[in-house]
Amino acid sequence: MSEFYKLVKIMKELRAPNGCPWDREQTLDSLKPYLLEETYETLEAMDIGGEELKGELGDLLLNIVFQAQIMEEKGEFTIDDVAKKIREKLIRRHPHIFGDVVATNSQEVRVNWNEIKKEEKEHRGRTSVLDGIPKVFPPLAKSYKLQQKAASVGFDWEDEGGAFEKLEEELIEMKEAYKKKDKVNLKEELGDLIFTIVNIGRKLDIDIVDALAGTNKKFDRRFRYVESNCKIKESSLDDMEKLWEEAKKEEKNK
Repeated sequence: MSEFYKLVKIMKELRAPNGCPWDREQTLDSLKPYLLEETYETLEAMDIGGEELKGELGDLLLNIVFQAQIMEEKGEFTIDDVAKKIREKLIRRHPHIFGDVVATNSQEVRVNWNEIKKEEKEHRGRTSVLDGIPKVFPPLAKSYKLQQKAASVGFDWEDEGGAFEKLEEELIEMKEAYKKKDKVNLKEELGDLIFTIVNIGRKLDIDIVDALAGTNKKFDRRFRYVESNCKIKESSLDDMEKLWEEAKKEEKNK
């Protein structure tokens, strides 16, 4: 028995009538936060690799096996059905590998992928090019996906220049709303500004979520330097800013 099916067997035992009370109580709904947590932990481990990533991938796999076991108990499908479906999808969407279609670059592969996807049963009822984006997508990721889908049918600037012009326009509109103390409009304009920044990232082929994650890490690192070199509650803003600049210089010198 492979290690994978040993894992499947353990999950069946945990969910059995004489199994673990906690595991037996779980439902698809109760597993949602764990799936999200494990996904974020896996994303973080991807920057580390090695044993860290191996462990997090295992936790992520456990959630998939867990869900499949719950659905098997309901008589809907098994983990084998899950594997079969994705295997068939991979073969179907790679006709340049498993068929006689020719694709010489990733752009051609992407075009074929999207055309094949449109014909699949679960996608036939879609009436808009924007259909299919999960409602629970994080806002930044959803902004990127909306723009990407619209761009696929030609609703896009020719280059990033148009997006930069739009950024300047949105910044002016936000400042005007700020001056008028129009909180409702200010919120809307701030959203437009962020949406445009996502668009610039997309045009420059920069993952905006990854870019923001990098900035978060940088802020975390520099602020901890400030904390470690002064009594934070007793220090002035000027003192803290000097230490912040020191942290920046140290990073550049490394």
